[in-house]
Amino acid sequence: MPTALRPLLTVLRLKRLRVTALAASLVLVLLALNSNWRLLKLATHVYVPALAALLAYSALERWPRRLPRPLARWALQVVAVTLVTPAVVLGFFLSTITPGRPPFWEEPGMINALLVLGSLGMLVSSWVAMSALLRQRDERVLQAERARSELERQALDAQLRLLQAQVEPHFLFNTLANVQALVDAGSPQASPVLASLVAYLRAAVPRLSEPRSRLGQELEMVNAYLALMQLRLPDRLQFSVQVEPGLELLRCPPMTLLTPVENAVRHGIDPSLEGGRIDVRVQRLASGRCLVAVSDTGVGLQPGSAGLGTGLSTLRERLRLAFDGEAELRLSEVQPHGMLVEVEFPCQT
Repeated sequence: MPTALRPLLTVLRLKRLRVTALAASLVLVLLALNSNWRLLKLATHVYVPALAALLAYSALERWPRRLPRPLARWALQVVAVTLVTPAVVLGFFLSTITPGRPPFWEEPGMINALLVLGSLGMLVSSWVAMSALLRQRDERVLQAERARSELERQALDAQLRLLQAQVEPHFLFNTLANVQALVDAGSPQASPVLASLVAYLRAAVPRLSEPRSRLGQELEMVNAYLALMQLRLPDRLQFSVQVEPGLELLRCPPMTLLTPVENAVRHGIDPSLEGGRIDVRVQRLASGRCLVAVSDTGVGLQPGSAGLGTGLSTLRERLRLAFDGEAELRLSEVQPHGMLVEVEFPCQT
């Protein structure tokens, strides 16, 4: 390809130029069917005004940089395009005036040709300009929506990470407090409990900062945590974990299972002299949603309690952010004593 042709081909790839050429070509075909003018002369009277209108439209996008307050730039562009087209056509006709030749307005059919070219050019150019402006407006609205959605997503991610940052020390401090109580009491269980805690934290802590986890990973941590607590409370804690096959790959926020389980140990089993039992059940509902149920036979909701603790309150907020408000966390009492925490959320893999 010759180097001199490359700039021309680049210009021809411009979308506006293609649209202008297409509109002008349609006008040319329409006029050619009803005119006895030579095709070259007719094409000149169509394409040159169209190009002038395109230049005026593009120039007024950036100049002048500031307009008087009542004047809208889009209105200025439409008016300019509408007036430029007949003005250029009129210039062509005025250029035909030469000494010794009658002016074009005295020649038969020339006035009609001027009116047809001018009026058709005004209609088509204004319509193309308005279409381009509406398309630009739609593109700007779409870009603004995308930008707003991205900002909302970033804000939700930041809020979710903040909530997770609040959960991590809450969980770790509670677990370490349990180990400290064993050490202070001189319990022989302190060493194996601490060893189990180290092994558990080595597997669990890297997952706490992830935006999403899977139920299979959550179940591993729950089993490890309950085994750890059973070492600390060998005569006061029994537990069972039941999960419907095929649900291990479902996505959920980190600690979706561990938070209610830890809550059951801390607020249900620990305060009870007899201890109790914790049952974890994960199943798919007939509606297609996933239900996580954690029940305990501990002391239950005590008088004067504020209801949801820090862990469950934070979990409810993280569920809301992760599932766009389509998840639920419910708290109810178990008879004769104990609590039931239910987490219901959409099945997502």
